[in-house]
Amino acid sequence: MRFQSLQLGKFGFILNFAQMSDFSKDIEISVVIPTFNEEGNVDVLYHQLREVLEGKGINAFEIIYVNDGSSDASLEKVKYLNSIDNRVKFIHFSRNFGHQNALKAGLDHANGNAVISMDGDMQHPPSLIPEMIEKWRAGNAVVYTIRKDTKDLPPLKKTTSKLFYKLVNSIADTKVEEGTADFRLLDRKVVDVIKSYNESNLFIRGLIPSLGFKQIGIPYVPNERFSGTTKYSFSKMVKFALTGITSSSAKPLYFSIYLGLFFAAIAFLYAIYAIYVSIFTDEAIQGWTSIIASILFIGGVQLIMIGIIGIYLGKLFTQSKNRPNYIIEDKNT
Repeated sequence: MRFQSLQLGKFGFILNFAQMSDFSKDIEISVVIPTFNEEGNVDVLYHQLREVLEGKGINAFEIIYVNDGSSDASLEKVKYLNSIDNRVKFIHFSRNFGHQNALKAGLDHANGNAVISMDGDMQHPPSLIPEMIEKWRAGNAVVYTIRKDTKDLPPLKKTTSKLFYKLVNSIADTKVEEGTADFRLLDRKVVDVIKSYNESNLFIRGLIPSLGFKQIGIPYVPNERFSGTTKYSFSKMVKFALTGITSSSAKPLYFSIYLGLFFAAIAFLYAIYAIYVSIFTDEAIQGWTSIIASILFIGGVQLIMIGIIGIYLGKLFTQSKNRPNYIIEDKNT
């Protein structure tokens, strides 16, 4: 056992610790962190995780950073941490494959009896991990977290988040609790089940409740982002929402049928009315404007329904290719 020093970013302090080159292969806890341009957070998050886990008496752990095509120095920082503490692992993608695929890669390569997943921006508080471990040791196979919105959360984001969960739960076969995030602990048997899934367009947040097992939630208040900016643009959030909705259920397809039947019924009743007016009255049928408006409205609805069908066909097309969800360029797991 030899001792080395580590300079941790902007905190400016030195930590002396033992690099355990032969630490136990029987890893109790794995921490998976999808990382995309988080160079300012890598060191700080590592330090806090190490402090929390060792404070819990856990030395047989691994921290897996999944570098999702970062263009900054995130990978270099992770490799440096690995050079002084081999409990730090990395998986480096050949390009950006998205947060959910990065999370799946981490689960695929984690060795722990329990696997904790969390974001790399410091918004998921490491201080919650001891409670998650206690809940796991008490017999819960899944310990998920429930985000409690702060007062300074933008109204638009709060509204769209609530709308997303209501929409998902209205069509999904399994309910997703509002505020759940990808900050969770999974028992090894749950991880092994998820590893067997090889579907495209992953929505792990919706997949977890459908697996069963004993699950329990813990509320938390997210921290402020420590460094950098959010990587979720509005377009990415919309795409994520559509993926979540169409991955959870096929009910949108049934909805298109019901909507089509509704408009067909209205058209049939209107046709009967038009025939009645032309045969039994002398009134001329007026209202070209309303007819054109109706045609445009129905045409718009049809395009929406075709779009829904197209999303499902696109998923089938992508899945039929059986391409890998991610490509690993380099790793040490």
